[in-house]
Amino acid sequence: MSSRIVTGRDERQLAFWALALLAAGSAAVVWLALPHEREIGSVWVLLVKLLPFVLATEATALLDVAWARRVGLARLVVPAVFLCYFCFFTPKIFFSSGDDTFDQLYDLMLTLTPFLILGLVLAYRVGGGAAATARRLSYAMLLLMLSGLEDLAYILVNPHTDPEWQHIPEVWTWAHHMTVFLGHPLTKVQAFVFIGIHVTLAVLVLFLPARAITGPVARLTRLVPGRRRAVVEPAPAGSGRERS
Repeated sequence: MSSRIVTGRDERQLAFWALALLAAGSAAVVWLALPHEREIGSVWVLLVKLLPFVLATEATALLDVAWARRVGLARLVVPAVFLCYFCFFTPKIFFSSGDDTFDQLYDLMLTLTPFLILGLVLAYRVGGGAAATARRLSYAMLLLMLSGLEDLAYILVNPHTDPEWQHIPEVWTWAHHMTVFLGHPLTKVQAFVFIGIHVTLAVLVLFLPARAITGPVARLTRLVPGRRRAVVEPAPAGSGRERS
């Protein structure tokens, strides 16, 4: 009986990896080989474009949840999905927008991004994820959102023709969410430091063991005057009531 269970799990795991690889490969073909057009020439083209989605859905359904929890897959996959959206698709969307609609689009993306963070964390929690990990994921992705990674990605992933944006500017005058911390626009070096600090904090939030914080806090608490346990003095002899 146990050998059948092991065999079934192995087959399920093999099917998961096969479908996941096929999904990634077909997605690469659709993205790189097929034209990016609004019009669809035939129903077969539509089916080909939907194939990566179907394969990825089936792979997700076959994922071994126990294995995923054991290796802490959520702490890797959820931020990776967010970064794919935030550091690739978001800069592409901004680059494709017109100047007349940019401010409206920026406001929408400013609301959409934390909404997406909360949606990812909610899906993880509803699926049985731990409360502590849900907090880690949410706050880590918030740090990544505020880090300035998207500003850097906007320069790097888009085919700029304006000479001003064909290299990383020496002063980041547009990054107001970074300016507010120092009171002036950041230089390129300061922006890199700013990004590095936020990314480091996000990684620590995701992976730093809880005991690394609770242990020192507990030791410091014991050293605070007045926090020591009170010593119970023995009652003096004859202080109790005498039996009549």
